Amino acid sequence: MNPSSPRTGARPVVRTVQGLVTSDGGGVTLTRLIGTARLDLVDPFLMLDAFGSDAPDDYLAGFPSHPHRGFEAVTYLLAGR
Repeated sequence: MNPSSPRTGARPVVRTVQGLVTSDGGGVTLTRLIGTARLDLVDPFLMLDAFGSDAPDDYLAGFPSHPHRGFEAVTYLLAGR
């Protein structure tokens, strides 16, 4: 296979990990799926966090200035209003 050609087709799941419930920023509770020692081969600034609260007050503290602030965030909504 040519290293520059894109992969196509299904690939097997190699490993699954349980998310780590933690807090970040100003105390916002989240589940970190990527960005922990459980996936030590992933760059430390690649993170995938799940925010599960429907209460707006849970996010008021926000995320104050920190080393990787300003990196691009990808947000997706699975369901909601």
